[in-house]
Amino acid sequence: QCFSSFFFSGLVFYDTKVTVMNRVLNATVQRTADHAAPEITLDPLEIVGGETHCSENTYFCQAARQLSSVPSSQLCVRLASGGDPTYAFNIRFTGEEVHGTSGSFRHFLWQVCKELQSTALSLLLLCPSSAANRNKGKYILRPGPISYAEEQLLHFFGQLLGIAIRADVPLPLDLLGSVWKGIVGEVLDPDADLQEADLLTYNYIKKFESVTDEAELEALCAEISSQNHSGESPDSPSSPCCTFTYVTMSGEEVELCQGGRNLTVSWENKDMYARSVSALRLRELQNMECMNAVRAGLGSIIPLQLLTMLSPLEMELRTCGLPYINLEFLKAHTMYQVGLMETDQHIEFFWMALEMFTQEELCKFIKFACNQERIPFTCPCKDGGPDTAHVPPYPMKIAPPDGAVGSPDLRYIRVETCMFMVKLPQYSSLDVMVEKLRYAIHYREDPLSG
Repeated sequence: QCFSSFFFSGLVFYDTKVTVMNRVLNATVQRTADHAAPEITLDPLEIVGGETHCSENTYFCQAARQLSSVPSSQLCVRLASGGDPTYAFNIRFTGEEVHGTSGSFRHFLWQVCKELQSTALSLLLLCPSSAANRNKGKYILRPGPISYAEEQLLHFFGQLLGIAIRADVPLPLDLLGSVWKGIVGEVLDPDADLQEADLLTYNYIKKFESVTDEAELEALCAEISSQNHSGESPDSPSSPCCTFTYVTMSGEEVELCQGGRNLTVSWENKDMYARSVSALRLRELQNMECMNAVRAGLGSIIPLQLLTMLSPLEMELRTCGLPYINLEFLKAHTMYQVGLMETDQHIEFFWMALEMFTQEELCKFIKFACNQERIPFTCPCKDGGPDTAHVPPYPMKIAPPDGAVGSPDLRYIRVETCMFMVKLPQYSSLDVMVEKLRYAIHYREDPLSG
């Protein structure tokens, strides 16, 4: 208890917490060397065409089905390290002979995050404030009752969070802060978390809390009633009053209490109405049924007690990393092979070109080079301690192209994603380097390279 309280105090640096966490993860390995890694086979043809329209065809559901019979203990491996890391399971793509497992595994996690944050799956929901450009692109667990099948998928989602932590592959997943609070077991702030998730509802509640007399309340109710009926025909019945109902995040109008549709908001019960709306939203944000399933899955891969030492933001960092690329950090964790040197002109062109790229382009370059969109922003090799190995996929390796036929300016950039190796021709100018890099990251979308 004292140990947990010490970490809760916030006095321990994030890097120190991660070091302790990593030691515990390596001490709780359950799959030994004499057990082969589980292997799943995915069919890329089932998701051809971009957006997946059938959830059963997604990589997420294909993997969930195949891993449902694998004991979670077989997914608990050491933290990934070295050039050929051990992952929770291996990926094979139908009809493809892919050399190495790292690129395929990282691409799988990237694709799964795309599916989770699309209409292909119904486990996540854009938070209401996203529509107003507040927390744009942030997701929450979809509120509402869940079926047994959905509970199993949420359990697998939690497992994937734990698997990504052990693999040290930052997930390109954009979850709202209240979700991370639920994952680490922190209580939501009724005011701040509601404001973050649903600014319109927050302001709506504040209007009822701030009215000073019955005339002002009547005017507010008339305004709301007019807005609610603005899309109806002129002959539609309307009332200048509000009742004890509100719309859920999923768009369904529900009663806030028994008989709420027939209970009018009045001066005497307006505060109760405001509290009821707030309570509805907080229940949806807490989403205990869904969150319990996610935490159960996560707890089958990493000890949940570890989460008590992380704040919600630190848990997000540990799971998802940072959504931008630090070029200086990447440059410091790059190796030059087969006689290449950092001072070679085409290597200088390479870094100058990346410095000209937007963050979106840099993320595409990282995806092109190692099949993951985000890369770790810390690495133990800088500490010079006993564990000085690079965190995968580091180091990035720059090597000459295979063969020496033809003009370098006519050749294309190739990569070996498992090794994070970029095979870079000796382009004659910065303009050519920029052109070839942009061509590579925008037009070479090969999910099967490994």
